[in-house]
Amino acid sequence: MTILVTGGSGLVGSHVIEALRARGERPRALVRPESRAIVEALGAEAVPGDVTDPAAWSRAAADITGIVHAAALVAPRAPFAEFERVNVGGTRLALDAARRAAAPLVHVSSVAVYGRSARSAAGVAEDYHFEPLPDRDYYARTKRMAEQLVHEEAERLNIRATAIRPNVIYGERDRLFTPRVIATVRRGFVPQVGRGANHLSCVYAGNVASAILAALDAPLAPGFRAYNVTHDAPPELTQREFLMTFAEALGRHPPVVRIPVSVARVGASLWQSLLQVVRPGKYAGLGAAAVAFVTGENPFDSNRIRRELKWKPPFDCRTAVWRAVQSL
Repeated sequence: MTILVTGGSGLVGSHVIEALRARGERPRALVRPESRAIVEALGAEAVPGDVTDPAAWSRAAADITGIVHAAALVAPRAPFAEFERVNVGGTRLALDAARRAAAPLVHVSSVAVYGRSARSAAGVAEDYHFEPLPDRDYYARTKRMAEQLVHEEAERLNIRATAIRPNVIYGERDRLFTPRVIATVRRGFVPQVGRGANHLSCVYAGNVASAILAALDAPLAPGFRAYNVTHDAPPELTQREFLMTFAEALGRHPPVVRIPVSVARVGASLWQSLLQVVRPGKYAGLGAAAVAFVTGENPFDSNRIRRELKWKPPFDCRTAVWRAVQSL
């Protein structure tokens, strides 16, 4: 079996490569030339190219048995056209490659498709309605466009396609969330916003990779199916426990500084106002979203993938945090 992985040098893609290698497979990675050494070090066959280049897809997709499309643009300063070119255009080529190879496609989507304020007392499951997205949220807009394209084309072309919807992902080789948590802890204190008893809306990259492999292996019928992958294995850690686990893994014992939610909101609002001076309209709602993430409960329901694919996340949060820190 040859599984083609895009985004193989990134957070999710690199963990997918490791998971495939762990079970004795040698995956293939469509990767930018400057990242070739990274995927080769992980044990993948590298095919240099861009996910928006049809010729690169033709080279990479020869004799494959499955595709994991994890490549995506997340850079906040890119124009919408670039987000659309990579996130939607690359997905269109992934679908075409899956059709030509008669291979299943696992598309790495995001809970951002629901809308940034998605909440439900019963939990946000896969049939939750899609809420309006801000015009400036280029990432969420193009991830929704890409997933809707996968849904439509899978039905039209009789392709077996699965969308995996993680929430915030952390772990080894993360360039966004994990480094910020570590930098916060290294300041010499652990900030606890509010009571600190909520559970953050995040998931370990190794668990996402495990879910992706479960979707690849499942004997699903042709068509489209979406799954939330939004929890680590139990026990769940609270906001305070999560940050303290990072401190312990770093060998630190910092004091906990309690910050009232009202103070955090004021601080976030002031910081957002400063950003608006630099880039008007670009960071609208960012401060409020950050406070909501830190103080809110994880609203996403992962029961469908557990029920239908019999998937269980292999890593609990404490183990995952220690793995992430030890990789530094």
